[in-house]
Amino acid sequence: MVVVSEVAPDVFQCTGTHVNWYLLREGRDLTLIDAGWVGDTPAVVASVVAVGCDPRDVRGIVVTHAHADHLGAARHFRREYGTPVHMSGPDARHAATGDLEQVRAGEVLRRIGRPGVARWAADVARAGALRRRPLPGAIVLSDGEDWVPLDLPGAPVPVSVPGHTAGSVCYMLPGGLVATGDALVTGHALSRLTGPQLPPELFTGDLAGALASLDVLAGLDAHVVLPGHGHVWRGSLGEATRIARWRAVGAGASLRHDARRYDTRKQDLRHDAKRHDTGKAGPWQRSGSSKD
Repeated sequence: MVVVSEVAPDVFQCTGTHVNWYLLREGRDLTLIDAGWVGDTPAVVASVVAVGCDPRDVRGIVVTHAHADHLGAARHFRREYGTPVHMSGPDARHAATGDLEQVRAGEVLRRIGRPGVARWAADVARAGALRRRPLPGAIVLSDGEDWVPLDLPGAPVPVSVPGHTAGSVCYMLPGGLVATGDALVTGHALSRLTGPQLPPELFTGDLAGALASLDVLAGLDAHVVLPGHGHVWRGSLGEATRIARWRAVGAGASLRHDARRYDTRKQDLRHDAKRHDTGKAGPWQRSGSSKD
């Protein structure tokens, strides 16, 4: 089942198996941002129909990062309709071989007794998490600092935010919206928190890089976050990234599932974090207390 909601004029958030994707509509033309799990493919197609379009109307798929829960339906759209897929060079290389820069099954199994992990693992296994599906032939986004709008409906502007993966990208949209993928989320099935945060560290390739990319996000002219996981965040992006940083390396880190495992790494990161954030977390403490 898919849940589709219009979060801004002609911008739709769609939620499948513990993950979001987005549709940008211009007339009958669409851009798809991310593509769920492979098992979400029927739901991705259904979301296109739900907004009054046909799968052939998807002019391009832009990928925030090459993880299986964001690539899933892309192969179907390209095979059936010739839909081009766009992503960064580093992540395109991983997608081409199917050797994705993501958590391995053994790492999940070692945590299977932790709250929520068994249910999440069963859900994503049914959605195709254990299948290796190469996706070669992606159109590689321009490298460097001069990012420009893509010639696609909604005019998404890619911005490099490495850390979650080596080639993670967010997409600026008109009207102060930004699709952040997993560079900044507002919830996750394996997190006890709601509101702005990094994904559980189990899923992050480079924590220091992910924290540095929060600075990039904080500098964007946006006030609506469209996350890869969780609900839409409306408000100051600077505040959202400050909360996420505090939760990752400040006192809020004690609430995260893998906090003890990363204590040593966080010691090294605290000094840098203090240069960016000396405030307190405010009311964002545990599930149910977020303002998002």
